[in-house]
Amino acid sequence: MLITLDVPHEFASPLLPAGQDPARAALEAIAVEAYRQRRISGYQLRILLGIPTRYELDGFLKQHEVYDYTIEDFENDLASVRELDKKRKAEQLA
Repeated sequence: MLITLDVPHEFASPLLPAGQDPARAALEAIAVEAYRQRRISGYQLRILLGIPTRYELDGFLKQHEVYDYTIEDFENDLASVRELDKKRKAEQLA
């Protein structure tokens, strides 16, 4: 899909990061907002922006001040750690 934006010259400089391609800046802004609203996943964001690894995606999100680790994420991670710990203990007893 091709999207064309007309931005008045006096607003272009304040809206765009220095030295960044305007099309890339617009794509990143739209994609980050979709990610914040949970309309796309981290994987989809990586593919859309050509970010090769999850680690690099984390850095990109940090640069854009996207901190999306919720209490639900923490609880899921904690449950996973507890489950792995149970499996490890069961294997040691076997």
